[in-house]
Amino acid sequence: MIKRRSILSVAAKSAAVLSVGTPTYLFAQNAYKAEYKMSTVVPPAFAWGKGGEIFANLVRERTSGRINIKQYPGSSLVQGDQTREFSAMRQGIIDVLCGAPVNWSGTVRELSPFILPFLIPDHKAWDRVMASPVITGEYFDLVRKAGAEPLAIGETGYRQISNSQRPILKPDDMKGLKIRVVGSPMYGDVMTSMGANPTFMSWADAQPALASKAVDGQENPLEVFLAAKVHNLGQKFVTKWNYSNDILLFAIANPVWSSWSAQDQKIVREAGVDAAKQQTQLARDLFNSDVEKVRAVGVNVHVPTPAEMNEWQIAARRVYARWKAQINPNLISKIEAIVDASRKA
Repeated sequence: MIKRRSILSVAAKSAAVLSVGTPTYLFAQNAYKAEYKMSTVVPPAFAWGKGGEIFANLVRERTSGRINIKQYPGSSLVQGDQTREFSAMRQGIIDVLCGAPVNWSGTVRELSPFILPFLIPDHKAWDRVMASPVITGEYFDLVRKAGAEPLAIGETGYRQISNSQRPILKPDDMKGLKIRVVGSPMYGDVMTSMGANPTFMSWADAQPALASKAVDGQENPLEVFLAAKVHNLGQKFVTKWNYSNDILLFAIANPVWSSWSAQDQKIVREAGVDAAKQQTQLARDLFNSDVEKVRAVGVNVHVPTPAEMNEWQIAARRVYARWKAQINPNLISKIEAIVDASRKA
């Protein structure tokens, strides 16, 4: 009996010493997953996918492997259907998001204020909007309410339109064209308002549809056009109209975030900010040289004049007003004010 009591006493003292001298994260580590699944639509060959890779690597290095994020490109966790990413995160299938809210607008419409047509016309305006603590603060609150902890914002890139039939120089040139769009009903409305026939499909489905000419065109950043070699799918005409530039949101599912220690949360947030900065720079570098590169592969690229851009903006006004009212008129009005100020600066 004495021997048993001595053993128990030593064990108790050892536990007490351990609880005082051991960092909190070591206890939390026991509850951590061996792997945290991150979904990205595209692989690291694209700036978007590269942003996810940078983030995962930074987190792994800075937490000494306590948090191991594995990237699943091609939206493979949701069978290639990027529109299901946010729902899958809520269901616990996805732990980490590195994605574009436009893809989730059917599920969480309130997270897509930045995609309105011609809302943020250039990078000067973009930078001012994203530097506003009012805008990012309100937006991050919406993300938390939807079910994720936002870390940082990168840039998916300005979306341009391409097709296999003819140059698109004005809204009337869109008439009758069958255009593949991502899962945003608003993008569909933009195309319809200009006389095109929008077709919603995943990028995985879009590529064979373009090759077979089941659809005439698509809209994506020119970085995607180049990396995916869309010119080999019969796309011979591009218009660089900069009609939408969605954010790239780095976020963690709320249950996962709350399971990490405060120290690790700080590390992950800082890694997200650093990854977003690097990813944004990659996207900007590609944007600055994309016209030259697309022309080099034999594609006709039209860059609209200011007067032509005004025509596009007028054509999108009704759709803009309708979706502003549906998404978040207050927040969008604040974004508009910052954009207007950027034009005068």
